[in-house]
Amino acid sequence: MTQKEEKEKKESNFSSDKTCPICEGQGCECSQKEDEKETSIEIDKNISEKKTSKDEMLKEEIENLKEEKIRLLAEMENLRKRFEREKIDTIKFGSINLARDILSPGDNLERALDAFPEDEEHTQNIKNLVDGLKMVLKEYKNILEKHGVKKIETIDKKFDHNFHQAMMEIEKDDVDEGTVVQEIQSGYTMHDRLLRAAMVGVSKKTSSGEDDVENKETNIDGQKSSSD
Repeated sequence: MTQKEEKEKKESNFSSDKTCPICEGQGCECSQKEDEKETSIEIDKNISEKKTSKDEMLKEEIENLKEEKIRLLAEMENLRKRFEREKIDTIKFGSINLARDILSPGDNLERALDAFPEDEEHTQNIKNLVDGLKMVLKEYKNILEKHGVKKIETIDKKFDHNFHQAMMEIEKDDVDEGTVVQEIQSGYTMHDRLLRAAMVGVSKKTSSGEDDVENKETNIDGQKSSSD
């Protein structure tokens, strides 16, 4: 075999075996280096994919922590506002039971002064006593107003079930029906909250006498016609 044929044979063997012509396929270090290079590229690619996946997981976890932090801050703000409202209500309405209980002595004092006949002659001592009671009543009302307790206006006002308690109906044609025309007991509010409802008398229209007469005549005619 000539040198040319041997050379062609070596080249064909290299192309089919994919071996380096230098080492003639006997433990070629060049091919091993190529395999190692490809393996290294695949490893780097896997590492990069894992790193990217881990970064995405960390980003998602950070977003979840941010949302949770925002929710906690909102809940804390709501709690702070609620405690602030409760604190204000406690200061404003902490004495509401006491205020409700001391209304009764004031009512009795007003009734006593209203029942006192002013058109009669009285001794100076009695007049001084009455003037003193009026001063006490005035100071009593000032103290109530100082603590936010106000009297409910009733006379000539439209009946309001939120502040009025109807005790009777009074026939009156000169006012609109459902108007408060009499106050039996005063009502009070404390900082716009009902402390005690006012007991009142409410107007209603009187029944017409002519309608009653017509109804009676109709009944009589009906009885007569039935008897005939």
